[in-house]
Amino acid sequence: MIGQWHREIEDRLGSRIVSWRRYLHQRPELSFEEKHTPAFIAAELEKLGLEVRTGVGGGGVVGVLRGAGPGPTIALRADFDALPIQDEKDVEYASTVPGVMHACGHDGHTSSLLGVATLLSEQREKLRGSIVFLFQHAEEKPPGGAQAMIADGCLDGVDAVFGIHLATELPVGQIGLCDGTFMANVDAFTIHVEGKGGHAARPHESVDSIVIACELVGQLQQIVSRRVGPMHPAVVSVGKIQGGTAFNVIAGRTMLEGTVRTFDPQVRALIEQEVRIIAEGVARSSHASIRVDYMNGYPSLVNHSKETAIVREAVAGTLPDAAIVDLEKRMGAEDFAYYLQHKPGSFLYVGARGEDERTHYPHHHPRFDIDERALLQSAKVFLSIVGRYLTEPS
Repeated sequence: MIGQWHREIEDRLGSRIVSWRRYLHQRPELSFEEKHTPAFIAAELEKLGLEVRTGVGGGGVVGVLRGAGPGPTIALRADFDALPIQDEKDVEYASTVPGVMHACGHDGHTSSLLGVATLLSEQREKLRGSIVFLFQHAEEKPPGGAQAMIADGCLDGVDAVFGIHLATELPVGQIGLCDGTFMANVDAFTIHVEGKGGHAARPHESVDSIVIACELVGQLQQIVSRRVGPMHPAVVSVGKIQGGTAFNVIAGRTMLEGTVRTFDPQVRALIEQEVRIIAEGVARSSHASIRVDYMNGYPSLVNHSKETAIVREAVAGTLPDAAIVDLEKRMGAEDFAYYLQHKPGSFLYVGARGEDERTHYPHHHPRFDIDERALLQSAKVFLSIVGRYLTEPS
């Protein structure tokens, strides 16, 4: 049966899935600003006769497909927000929205899951249980959309939840799994330095906020090397410094933004403490006022062993041409972690790098693109999981 589903989604729905992806790619929407995309998703799901809820958690869409017989309920998740990046690809489906693009594959996630919903809506009589299709807004921007959707009941009655992320780090045909801890805690900080502006020729009459900001950057880099134990992975990165107005003016205000990535909750707390201690110390020694805004973002993503093993078994048994690779944990982050705090499940990667060099750019790059064969591969993996849970032995 599952093999037949795979053939059908490739033969009948492959071109439609690609078309959906390109349509969405041209119309990206930023986190918490999604309007057209969820409306488009809801309209497609309603055509299939699913039970559809919109505005879930503020911006999400949930579709429920009930099978002909009793059985478990599984949830499949796709995200649909874009990033504030200018699309630099020279392709016919490039973003038409200045400064906004799908640079992480969320358009592909959504299109693949719509294809799965379309096919399975025609197979209700063969399903023993239910499928909850989770289309999530705002994955890219903490606090994200997952928590709000969960609070709004999207996981009510769900027995297990699964998510897929397209990955250009893996070639098409590879499926990446990780049992246990997979992704990091992610935190963000903003440091506001308030000095005293003045003429660049008379620095002794000013308090130079840019010099102070540079000192902060140097000291922040010593947290991981000198305050965190060497056996505990951690990252502190400053990604933005903004200050000054002219070459001959000492800046009175400068702002820094950065991120912290950890796995251990004690290390997570330690780094926040150290950021604040450093800021206080530099403020005292430099006669400046420094304020730290620190935000705890997504928690570490931890896959459940049983469900990850089920995915491995389902893929190996139904996709003989797929190569399963075991992934090491990584410093990236995902708010899918929240779903896994509430329900057992697993989050996996599907290879999206092809032979064409345009598919070799990393995620969040202005020329990011995928090999669209990965869209069908993602759909097939989801179908294999559904078959493992909701069909009778054939």
